[in-house]
Amino acid sequence: MNPHVPPSPPWQIRVFEHPAEVPAEAWDALLAQEPDPSPFMRHAYLSALHDSGSATPATGWAPRFVTLWQDGALEAACPLYLKAHSYGEYVFDWAWARAYEEHGLRYYPKGLVAVPFTPVPGARLLARDDRARAALVQALIDLAQAWQLSSLHLLFLQPHDVAACEQAGLMQRHTVQFHWRNEAPTHQRPPGSPPPVQADAVWSNPTSDRRAPAAFADFEHFLASLQQDKRKKIRQERRKVADAGVTVRHAQGPAISAADWDFFYRCYERTYLEHGNAPYLSRDFFARMASDMPENWLLFIAERGGQPIASSLIGLDAVRRVAYGRYWGALERVDCLHFEVCYYQPLAWCIRHGWQRFEGGAQGEHKMARALLPVPTHSAHWLAHPAFADAVERYLAREAGQIEAYMAHLAQRSPLKTDGHNTMPDTPCADRSGDSRDGRP
Repeated sequence: MNPHVPPSPPWQIRVFEHPAEVPAEAWDALLAQEPDPSPFMRHAYLSALHDSGSATPATGWAPRFVTLWQDGALEAACPLYLKAHSYGEYVFDWAWARAYEEHGLRYYPKGLVAVPFTPVPGARLLARDDRARAALVQALIDLAQAWQLSSLHLLFLQPHDVAACEQAGLMQRHTVQFHWRNEAPTHQRPPGSPPPVQADAVWSNPTSDRRAPAAFADFEHFLASLQQDKRKKIRQERRKVADAGVTVRHAQGPAISAADWDFFYRCYERTYLEHGNAPYLSRDFFARMASDMPENWLLFIAERGGQPIASSLIGLDAVRRVAYGRYWGALERVDCLHFEVCYYQPLAWCIRHGWQRFEGGAQGEHKMARALLPVPTHSAHWLAHPAFADAVERYLAREAGQIEAYMAHLAQRSPLKTDGHNTMPDTPCADRSGDSRDGRP
């Protein structure tokens, strides 16, 4: 479609209503040169969301992929959606929508630059350089004004995106996630333990003067980095699962069978239905993942008595060696099974294979007791109504102070060994399948 705004020289603006209309090779080439190229921004992933019926106008996600071209070459692009609601976003603006409604104003449709149902930080504004990125942000604002949108929201941004939005005058917002890093507190692995597969080069060169963090040698080495009460708690939780007769197997990439995918979807769907909601993602979406992006998935399946009872699906970025906790569900209740399948098994896998990071996703302070530590995430916002924009800006300033204090509070509760006293309470084993709306761990 042709937007009713003039292009900013030297770029030509084109807006597409279907991901397939954007050349996949050109899109992925822009993504590959970004500092933080999440696999969830790949053309195949965004296309699967649309083609499977998961993120379409019928579900309240109307695609308007914005692209900038110069001399026939794609210079910048982003996934813009016109939203009829605020579900599946994980940066909450329901209060803003209610305030608009109370004043007789229309909040929807709004503009959203994000990956549907996927609160994973990373590149959102794909651009050849900073100049093209700045032009893309301005094009988004121009389009929002031309289409008379109430607002524009860019979620889970990488630093380059944040800088471009800040330069354009967009309001900044911060939230908190919990991530684990494969970084041992010293460079010395336990005596006699083998180095992890493809771990940091410091393992293979003990005399190196590099001060880069060393990876954990094994799960026990990781536990040794935690305070004594946390180590004890994790061992107790894992023992409960084993004593219940549960074993866990995993399959990666093409080794995930169609039967495994079917069982996973039963678990995923159950998580939603138990909370009175329909699942965001269709079975067809995961079929497309199995065929189009198999290398990006790792599946853990818990079994008891030879029968599968629970599963956890992990996203993989093999280039940056980052794993992402995505979805979980269970058909039977077993004490502490959620922690085993969603955290301990994936962390052990990351350590065994030398992966650098595990992102536990949105929400859940209980993750801290499992050594997933708080990290800030960033979004940017533009509101068309001047009075509401001013009110939201004041609100975000107050919220930023609260987030800063919250991060400082969490830092004092670190599960890692310190010289000080840790006051973080242990989280009791409980079913946590409803921790978040999309069934994330």
